[in-house]
Amino acid sequence: MLYFIGGIILLVVGYFTYGRLVEKIIGPDDRPTPGVAHPDGVDYLILPNWKNMLIQLLNIAGVGPVIGVILGIKFGAIVFLIIPIGNIIGGAVHDFVAGMMSIRKDGANLPKLVDDSFGPKVAMAFTSFMTLLLLLVVAVFINIPASLIDLMKPDTNLFWPAVVVIFIYYICATMFPVDKIIGKIYPLFGALLLIGSTALFIALLVNGIKQPELLTESAAFKQGLIQQPIIPCLFVTIACGILSGFHATQSPIIARTMASERYGRRDFYGMMIAEGIIAMIWAAGGLAIYNLYPKLMAKAPALVLNEITTHFLGSFVGGITVIAVIILAITSGDTAMRSLRLSIAECCKFSQVNLKNRFIITLPLIAIITLLLIWSNLSAKSFNALWNYFAWGNQVLAVFTLFSTTVWLSRQNKNSLITLLPGIFMMFIVTTFIIWTSPEHQGPWGVGLELNLSYLIAGILTAILTVYVIYRGRQCRRADLTANSADKQ
Repeated sequence: MLYFIGGIILLVVGYFTYGRLVEKIIGPDDRPTPGVAHPDGVDYLILPNWKNMLIQLLNIAGVGPVIGVILGIKFGAIVFLIIPIGNIIGGAVHDFVAGMMSIRKDGANLPKLVDDSFGPKVAMAFTSFMTLLLLLVVAVFINIPASLIDLMKPDTNLFWPAVVVIFIYYICATMFPVDKIIGKIYPLFGALLLIGSTALFIALLVNGIKQPELLTESAAFKQGLIQQPIIPCLFVTIACGILSGFHATQSPIIARTMASERYGRRDFYGMMIAEGIIAMIWAAGGLAIYNLYPKLMAKAPALVLNEITTHFLGSFVGGITVIAVIILAITSGDTAMRSLRLSIAECCKFSQVNLKNRFIITLPLIAIITLLLIWSNLSAKSFNALWNYFAWGNQVLAVFTLFSTTVWLSRQNKNSLITLLPGIFMMFIVTTFIIWTSPEHQGPWGVGLELNLSYLIAGILTAILTVYVIYRGRQCRRADLTANSADKQ
């Protein structure tokens, strides 16, 4: 209980302290935002800031802070410490700086930001990787909510009908102006999320006071702990809540709808803190239910989620909470597909003001995602492969984002350590994971080397890339100074 409540308090304190420090380094001001400078009525337009906050929260808070932490808590109660610390100095900084960089670059999407920091060759490779990852995200975030809907009515075979309905919604949310669908229904979705999360928090608090052992590591719980190294596996298992590269693909959506840069800390940093609180609540729910029913540690996380809500909230409020989790997945999948459209159009310099142009970009995405959905549901093994590659690919995205923002801060002669240090850490994590993981290590296909050797190689590769990022930042800074001097002359 102490770690659970203490971690949530730490997240709140982090927003008002470290978040303010990062804000001071970035220096938001009163320059016109992209939506103010050139509104187009589709992607560039101004929305009320409370809507932007809800859109950002629902965009970034997919199933990761629920499904991910239900899996991740099986590493132990140390999760209650790692989530808030990682969130405050890693994930929230990642989201905040990436979002502000997008605003300063006219609402640019992530590939363009990488291009600005590392040049077109790196950006081209990154764009290919990001496109593949977002296709996986959309497929995953159709699969999981459809599965949860099917679980709510287990004898009705609702999975494929749910897939069709969710996919049609994604297509509409991708093609229509941001204020017509996303701006209209997200307030309702946000209300359900807040009701479900608050209800579970109160239930865990009440039950934790009555039975303190629920939120501690019981002997039975310890027997079911995941027998994998915390570094790197925990930080791949729990991405959303700690640090997630996917978030940087979502921030440009509201970077184009914000009225002022001064909303940046609450919209980007603050909403990641809110996601961290959601993750803490579900981690506590996972720990409590595993202590009550240790056999659930061997079950799929979707089934565990259902047990958590039923046991602690009853059928009615529990049903609302499951709906809130379904919404989390859907409201990340729809904007992942929208981000795909925007990024591809931006790379091709293809205007998206016209509906026909938006359809031209979206049509091939529909075809590819349909094939992914069919393949991923051929067997449980296929879906697990989809999820595993999404998990570590997501953190590769985070590395690109953190290093790109490091170069951006460096070329302005601002303190780039706030992004460089979490970038170094995440580079080491994801490189170690790829080098170490394999089916023999209960993970996806990787190199499969011994763990200590993986640490060594990852450390060397991380050091080399770190030196390059620092050099690149200084190189860009010198080039900018030379260009400015030439302009003045």
